[in-house]
Amino acid sequence: MMKNYETVFILTPVLSEAQMKDTVGKFKQVLVDGGAEMVNEENWGLRKLAYPIQHKTTGFYQLFEFRAEPTLISKLETEYRRDEAVMRFLTTTLDKHAVIYNERRKKGEFNKKEDKKEVAK
Repeated sequence: MMKNYETVFILTPVLSEAQMKDTVGKFKQVLVDGGAEMVNEENWGLRKLAYPIQHKTTGFYQLFEFRAEPTLISKLETEYRRDEAVMRFLTTTLDKHAVIYNERRKKGEFNKKEDKKEVAK
């Protein structure tokens, strides 16, 4: 049975833009080849880490939201572990509430700037 998942991974900042895109593409291909249905993908860019990882203070953040068979997750995470460009990763199962929240977030319903305008009126 297909379930909803979200995975976020952090790539080392020493990668070039092309290397970063290739690596992201490789993980997306693992999902697609495994029969996953991509729902959303977001590149959050280079961000400061909360604490240093492998003596690095920044990393490229990438998010994939997808539907897949549970067996695909271990395959994806094995690929993360094999790739030295990946500093951290986290894959979570999304319940129906999280799926609804993500849909609303993508539509911009939680945009803080707009909330402040509403209050000002």
